Amino acid sequence: MMNSRSRGRRAGKPETRAQILDVARRRFLEDGYQAVTLRAVAAEAGVDVALVSYYFGSKKGLFGAALALAVNPAETLARTAEGDPVTFPQRALRDLLALWEDPNSGAPLRALVAGAAQDPAVTGLVKEMLERELIDKIAGRIGGADARRRAGVFCAHIAGLVVTRYILRLEPFASMPSDELIRTYTPSLRLALGETSRRPAPGGGPRSGPTR
Repeated sequence: MMNSRSRGRRAGKPETRAQILDVARRRFLEDGYQAVTLRAVAAEAGVDVALVSYYFGSKKGLFGAALALAVNPAETLARTAEGDPVTFPQRALRDLLALWEDPNSGAPLRALVAGAAQDPAVTGLVKEMLERELIDKIAGRIGGADARRRAGVFCAHIAGLVVTRYILRLEPFASMPSDELIRTYTPSLRLALGETSRRPAPGGGPRSGPTR
């Protein structure tokens, strides 16, 4: 009961949320992703850190909101990676395609990519966030030899598809149905991730990747 009432009181005013976002946006661009903490943003905005957590949940959530993203792809892929590693490539691709094709989330993502291409500060910030919140997390999940390199190759494949389909609008990928894209790209994504995306050998042979 007490937690429920406290959460209700912490909601604050709309201008408080905007003030937090203004501070976060500037701090992310000036200091980089790693250096920014929820506590530091809260202190500069003059609010309790619990209020920042209430509004945005995590640093990934604050980052996405500060850059005006309806949904942060890193958060989506982090959740997707929690499932079966065997089906992770196609699930990841399906979830990301859904984000980019939803008007509410796709338009801000396209704007972010365009901004990153023009502003070195945004480029560096997005790069650091992807390395720490996406590549590192996927590498930790898949495990095995060269996990970070394989996670990086996987993300490079995804990034190439995103740019080809949604930024450059190259055919046939721009108009290809999502299911066909998933069928086309899944083999290369499996190859990028390596042994952790393959099923165990028949007859109970050893898995190539770590046991889940």
